[in-house]
Amino acid sequence: MNYETFDPHPDLAAVVKCHWILEVPGNIDTPKQRVIPDGSIEMCFILGDDVRRFTSENEFIIQPRAMVFGQITKPYFVQPTGSVDTFAIRFYPYGFANFIKQPIHKLADCETPLTSLFEERIAKQLEKEIIEANSTQSRIEIIERFLLNRLADQSTIDTIVKSTINILSQTKGSASINSILKEDLSKRRNLERKFSKQVGISPKQLGRIIRLQAALKMMLNEQAETLTQVAYESEYYDQAHFIKDFKEFTGVNPKEYLDHDQMMLSSLIYSKE
Repeated sequence: MNYETFDPHPDLAAVVKCHWILEVPGNIDTPKQRVIPDGSIEMCFILGDDVRRFTSENEFIIQPRAMVFGQITKPYFVQPTGSVDTFAIRFYPYGFANFIKQPIHKLADCETPLTSLFEERIAKQLEKEIIEANSTQSRIEIIERFLLNRLADQSTIDTIVKSTINILSQTKGSASINSILKEDLSKRRNLERKFSKQVGISPKQLGRIIRLQAALKMMLNEQAETLTQVAYESEYYDQAHFIKDFKEFTGVNPKEYLDHDQMMLSSLIYSKE
């Protein structure tokens, strides 16, 4: 299994967090993999065999070959039908809103084909070029050219949205929205409206996801000896609060997470973030 990330072009660095690839040989018997919220929006190109996304215990859809997956607010399962070969672009929470006119919150918890977001002819040509490219570097050059040609004035990244996300990231999600707004509650509705437009979820929900990610990385990197310490370091109210949030976003409790074979993919990715 090979997972690698690549830095974006400097002119895209304000909106694109990274490019990434995932390669898994087809002879590995991979169980369903649980995907959990991470606060990002991703544009993905499936270059290998089909990937199923389960809509219920036994029902699934085949994911589009070229798609955008919006903000994730609940865990879901995917399973490759053979070899995995994926190229993707991970946007900052506010990043992808700069490239489309559609309401960003409508992309949450689902895969949207590129043909639904961009002119069909252009989207199909982009997909063809990405699939036929002979290297990751070539794919990065193709997608960055596409994004740079469509990048709106970056002033559309509202200052209050970006500064709120920066504070949430710096405090690992523990800062309350009221403290960020300096107790000026009149600004809260405006902030939530702008988050819905540019991020797709509320600032409070994003903060919870960022805090969970910080706790996950602490667990994966063995930076704490007990779950109580993880909860304390991540500034949850108590261990019960930590377990409640953890189970809501991952579907399992913290003790199950590290040994769960359905977490193999997410553990690999988050341990390298």
